[in-house]
Amino acid sequence: MKKIMGIDYGDSRTGVAISDLLCSIVGSTFVIRSRNTEKALEDILQLVKQNDVGQIVVGLPKNMDGTEGPRAVLCREFAQKLESLTGLPVAMWDERRTTVEAHNILSQHNYHGKKRKETVDAVAASLILSGYLDYLAR
Repeated sequence: MKKIMGIDYGDSRTGVAISDLLCSIVGSTFVIRSRNTEKALEDILQLVKQNDVGQIVVGLPKNMDGTEGPRAVLCREFAQKLESLTGLPVAMWDERRTTVEAHNILSQHNYHGKKRKETVDAVAASLILSGYLDYLAR
């Protein structure tokens, strides 16, 4: 069985979470620091190869009313590039409130300032992946 990768795509940082071998929980997380989309894609491709990933899920930032704005368009384009580059199936997952939830989780664990900024994207990617894994388990 191959692992599933969750991605929280951002302008300057992209959070990445990878499932365990059973695809039941989040196994590891990473933050890719790059404003260059091509560089971020290269780094993700390396993680895909190193971690035997078989599927990817990318967070889709919808508005609270369910509509999609400019950021969602960028994430869809990023997902299409990932699918072409990796040859893997790429799903989109509604990520509404994941960043807010990630900040709440980090606050509860006393992560503040720079420490929080460096971690929030990985936590958001974990939440995206966890939601998707829960969906698959149903």
